[in-house]
Amino acid sequence: MSNLTGVKVMVIDDSNTIRRSAEIFLGQAGCEVILAEDGFDALAKIADYHPNVIFVDVMMPRLDGYQTCALIKKNPRFKATPVVMLSSKDGLFDRARGRMVGSDEYLTKPFTKDSLLAAVRSHACAV
Repeated sequence: MSNLTGVKVMVIDDSNTIRRSAEIFLGQAGCEVILAEDGFDALAKIADYHPNVIFVDVMMPRLDGYQTCALIKKNPRFKATPVVMLSSKDGLFDRARGRMVGSDEYLTKPFTKDSLLAAVRSHACAV
C-alpha cells in the first residue's frame, strides 16, 4: 500500500524542523497530518482528531515522550492507537523504556522519508 491517503498521523515534537519535514513527507504520501509541539498540546488534539498513528519525540520539555505515550495508552479510547517513539538516541535502554510505556515502534532521528512512511504503513494497516 504505497498510497496513504486519508491516514491521520500525529507528529509530536518540540523541534519545528522535525515537524515540518515529517509534515512534508507524510503530506506527499497523502496523509492527513496533525502537528503538536509537546505532550500537553498533543493530548488536547488527540481527542479531537483521533489519529491512526502517533509519532512522539522522546526528549520534550514539560511532558516527555515516555510520559506522553503512557498517558495516551492509559486512555481506553486510544489504547489501541499505535505510538512510534522518535529519538536521536538509539540505546537499548531507551528502546526498552519505550516498550515499557507501551510504544509500538522506535524510530531513530534523523529519520528518512522511507523509514517514516514504512512505520506509518506498518501501523496504519493494523488500525
